[in-house]
Order: sequence, then C-alpha cells, then structure tokens
Amino acid sequence: MTTLGGLLDGPPAIVAAGVDVFSDALRAQGADVHDVEWRPPHFGDPADLAALALDRRRAAANRTAVERLLAAGSVLVDVRPAREVLDIGGRMLLHSGPPLLWENASGPMRGALIGACLFEGWASSVEDAEKILASGEVTLDPCHHHRTVGPMAGVTSPSMWMWCLEDPVSGGKAFCNLNEGLGKVLRMGAFNDEVQERLRWMRDVLGPVLSTAVRSRADDPIDVKGILAQMLQMGDEGHNRNRAGSLMALRELSPSIVAVEAPSSDIAAVLKFAGGNEHFFLNLGMPTAKLALDAARDVPGSTMLTVMSRNGTEFGIQTAGTGDRWFTGPAQTPVGLFLGDYGPEDANPDIGDSAIMETYGVGGFAMAAAPAIVRFVGGTVPDALATTERMYQLTLAENPAMAIPIMGFRGSPTGIDVLKVARTGWLPQINTGMAGRVAGTGQVGAGLVQPPQECFEQALAALAEAARPA
Repeated sequence: MTTLGGLLDGPPAIVAAGVDVFSDALRAQGADVHDVEWRPPHFGDPADLAALALDRRRAAANRTAVERLLAAGSVLVDVRPAREVLDIGGRMLLHSGPPLLWENASGPMRGALIGACLFEGWASSVEDAEKILASGEVTLDPCHHHRTVGPMAGVTSPSMWMWCLEDPVSGGKAFCNLNEGLGKVLRMGAFNDEVQERLRWMRDVLGPVLSTAVRSRADDPIDVKGILAQMLQMGDEGHNRNRAGSLMALRELSPSIVAVEAPSSDIAAVLKFAGGNEHFFLNLGMPTAKLALDAARDVPGSTMLTVMSRNGTEFGIQTAGTGDRWFTGPAQTPVGLFLGDYGPEDANPDIGDSAIMETYGVGGFAMAAAPAIVRFVGGTVPDALATTERMYQLTLAENPAMAIPIMGFRGSPTGIDVLKVARTGWLPQINTGMAGRVAGTGQVGAGLVQPPQECFEQALAALAEAARPA
C-alpha cells in the first residue's frame, strides 16, 4: 500500500529559504538542499528602517498618538456657513487632497471648482470661471489646512453650510460640507443647472433648517462617534456604505427638524432629501475621523499616519511625527464596478478626503463588518474578510469602540504605522467612489484602490532623518 499517496516512498526534497546555517547543516548530513533566494517583502532604505527601529522615542510616541486617537469623541454642535467658521474669506475655495494648482487639476476637480465659482456668482459662465481660476483670482487651498474634510473633489465655498463637530475630550473642532446625494453632483465634478439648483436649495433651505434643528439640541448634542460605532454592527463600514448610519442620524435629527418654524413644504423637502440620501452620514463620519486623527498630531517620534487624502492628481499622507508636511505620489485609478455603460477608461484617478475613514480604521479597513459592500466595489465576501485581517498587520492598535461582529467583536485595525507598511510591503486598502475623468460627468462607479508606495517611502525617509542624532 502506498503511504500518504507516495509522499514518503522516495528521499525528501528539501527547499530552504532564509539563513544559510540551516542549509549547511542539512548538507553536512548528506541531504540534497535547494536554496531559494527570498527575503521578507519590504521597501525603504535599510538605513532608514534601522534608524526608526532603533529610535527610542518611537514606542512611547506611538502609544501617545494611539491613546489620543482612541480617546477622541465627536458630537454635532452646529451647522453654519463656511465663511462663519473657516478662514475662507474673499475668493477662496477649499479642495480635497494635498495642495493643488489649477493647471494640474483633474477633470472632476476642475468641474467642481467651476461649479463652485458659478454657485458663488464669481462667474457667469463656464468660460468665465475657467478664466478666473487659471489667472489665480481664486485661491485654492486643501480642506485639511482648515480642519475640514470633503468627499471626492471636496470643493467647499464660502456660502456652503458646514457640519460643525467637536471633540469633548480635547476641545478640537472639525468641519465638513453637507452631502449632495448621488448622481450628478458637484463633488463628482458635475456643474450643470441641476447641480446649481440643488446647491442653491441647500444654501437657502437645507442649511438653515438643519442649523436651527441642531442648535435646538445644544443641551443634548448628537453623539456622532456613537452612531459610527453602531453602524459597524449594522452592516455599514463607514465609507461607501452608510445606510444604517444615515438612518440613525435622521432618527436623531427628525424631531428637531419637525419643530423648526419653517414652511411645511420646506420641512417635508428636508426630510425627503435626507431620507433618500444613503450617504447623508458620510459627511458626519469624515469629520469624526478628522477629530480623532487631529488629536494625534504633532507627536515627535511617532510613525502613525494622521492623513491619507487625494485630489484626483496626487495622493498625499501626513504623519503624527512630521506635522503638516505632505508626502505625495501619483493618485492611482480604482479598480471595481461601473455604472451603466461606463468602463475603466472613463474613471478618473483616485480623489477625495474620504480616505480619512481608512486612516481612522474603518471603511476599507472594516470591510469585514460590511461584506455586502463587495456588491458595490467589487471582490468577494472572503476578500472583504481577508482585507480586514491583513490591515491588522499594518496598524498599531485595535479600536474597541469600532467593534466588528464577524471578527468576534474585535476592534477595527487602527493607527496605520509607516514602519509596518514598509516592513510588510503591504499598502492600506481603500474603498471609494469613482468620478468621471471628464469634467461634468459625475459618478461612473466604485471600487478599491491603494496609495502609491512613494508616499510611504518619502515619509519613512523623513521620519528616519528626524530619528537620527543631530
């Protein structure tokens, strides 16, 4: 009878990878050994990796950064026009991602900037808008420079109403504009009459109603972090799937909205708009993550990420140990599923501040909490589970507030570590919407994407330089 399918019928075949001493010992015993040249996957200059590994500040610094991130809370305190809460005077527009010039802007970013100029009345036509943007008459600045985040193009203008959130632990503040819904929207680069009409309604009706409703709850502000935590136990992951979170937010706000002294038609329109917008909560979740990560800023020696963001041209990251300094590389094009007749050739490279959700440890990092998300961004349910498992290898901690049921209520992987990313060679996973490459197109699909390795190589070098003795 053949034992184990013949496995033991002949001499063993030995393949060795790693330290030579094992191969040498086997050969000394007469074994035939085949050596394989293999090293653990990683990137970065070995000297930089060594400098960080030997940095005595790193363990304590990362512990401090993580503790601040985990301790941060998020409550909704107000809704106000951007010009009242941000340093956005004159002709200034905020945008997603790292700093950007008009001449380098992608199609959807240009479309959103044009639409904002039309909305503000700074231009009467698309041609006029392009002219003033090209001439520098309109100042462009990243949302992140103003404690603000914006999905997709993230364009925020002075007349737009902002969710105003506060961290009751640190007193930090963060802001985000109101979500427009799906389809042809400004954040996806559309700027036609339909988009302009919606933006005006949001300025004249939605913003004021929400403002009055939120202010009426001054003694009982909505715990947005609490909603985000519940979402993960109800099938959302907090980035591309926000159904449960949006409904919970609407449940909290509805009694106060109904009590606002405004025409009943306006109240009905606000409730219908919010109830029909599956991403209504996203613009609350993003500043919640921003609050937590801002609390972890400026910790010398920390290798933890505080920002991942993209502007449609470049992808940028920041770390707790390097403050406001950006490390950038070319934005990648997501791979996923497309709407209607759109295909890969129609998709713009990655865009938006919404990767703040993955930086916080939800979104693509918590795909195991929302396996149904694969029907929207592609992949399989096992892929979703495996992605979350892999992200634990890149992070410094687990967030007990963001428990994932299918993982035995294990906390989501939190605190992306530049050193761990370099050592493993794995890059953070982001799930995202896809905007059309041509200005004015709108959304063309959704998919999965990763940052360019260059960002982490630059951050690694900067952190290592700071770690070396003067």
